[in-house]
Amino acid sequence: MTAFRFDLHATDGAARCGTLHTAHGPMDTPAFMPVGTAATVKAMMPDSVAATGAQMILGNTYHLMLRPGAERIGKLGGLHRFMNWPGPILTDSGGFQVMSLAKLRKLTEDGVTFQSHIDGSKHLLTPERSMEIQNWLDADVTMAFDECTPFPATEKQAAESMRLSMRWARRSRDAFVERPGYGLFGIVQGGIYPEFRAESAAALTAMGFDGYAVGGLAVGEGQELMFSTLDFTTPLLPTDRPRYLMGVGRPSDIVGAVLRGIDMFDCVMPTRSGRTAQAFTRRGTVNLRNARHQDDPRPLDEACTCPACRNYSRAYLHHLIRAEEILGPMLLTWHNLHYYQEVMAGLRAAIKEGRVQDFAAKFAEQEAMGDIEVG
Repeated sequence: MTAFRFDLHATDGAARCGTLHTAHGPMDTPAFMPVGTAATVKAMMPDSVAATGAQMILGNTYHLMLRPGAERIGKLGGLHRFMNWPGPILTDSGGFQVMSLAKLRKLTEDGVTFQSHIDGSKHLLTPERSMEIQNWLDADVTMAFDECTPFPATEKQAAESMRLSMRWARRSRDAFVERPGYGLFGIVQGGIYPEFRAESAAALTAMGFDGYAVGGLAVGEGQELMFSTLDFTTPLLPTDRPRYLMGVGRPSDIVGAVLRGIDMFDCVMPTRSGRTAQAFTRRGTVNLRNARHQDDPRPLDEACTCPACRNYSRAYLHHLIRAEEILGPMLLTWHNLHYYQEVMAGLRAAIKEGRVQDFAAKFAEQEAMGDIEVG
């Protein structure tokens, strides 16, 4: 059985290139992981997701706990078999929903009592229960149970929330079932306050995790504050473990975070945007709903090799969106995921060749150009 390990191949400044080895295969870093909340990457077949270059995807503890149930998935062979994804899977702990579904929950030292957004039934999610659910799901990467600190938060709120998360991290560590090829990540919290981020990183490092995530960002603080928080947080994390920035983000967010030493990313943005007619391209975001595309025979992006760009015109993609045909969101989702993976492959190559700053500068220059003129 493969040991869970992280091999670092090259660095360029703070940027790193490596490989994470798991029970269900490797993932090259820096990496973007598509989100498959309910055991599916929306509007995509698993082999289509793999065709974009994605190696690891996400599942969601909270949503799968409610429907169809973690024990049911476990008895059916685990999440890989259930959703026909043979590669690695990371599951979040349910901690983000502690924040995002605040109206439906009661928070105590023991854990969180959720009221299901589906049928109103009550469920208690504790660090121990989160570990049990993620074990049933057969997640290659299990996330410690935490409270995602909202933004804005006062110093007092950020400190109390972070310290609760650290107590929960210890309980998650104790409850995690060690087995070859499987790892547990701790989550650094502390809002935008350097002293609390430092306290959190020190506490987690002392416990000893297989990887370290930076949580509580991309919650409304903006790119500048996110980057400044990473500037003082990332150097506090062990260099021999993967670093994961949760819930980020736009391509420019990802490039900036890679320059600051982050290895792993996830976000619903490329899939959600694909379902709302938004396409990410080298020259920024394109809205296929706009009438300017209705007579345009050109591809969305001439340099892109995804099926949407290879086989269809902007005029046809615009038609699909306006006609509310399901093929439109499918093709745009595929394109967005393909583009994100292209950015990651470009970053990995640039780090290996010692030109990541040049890559980032060219990336920003192209994105600032805006979409091509109407033909």
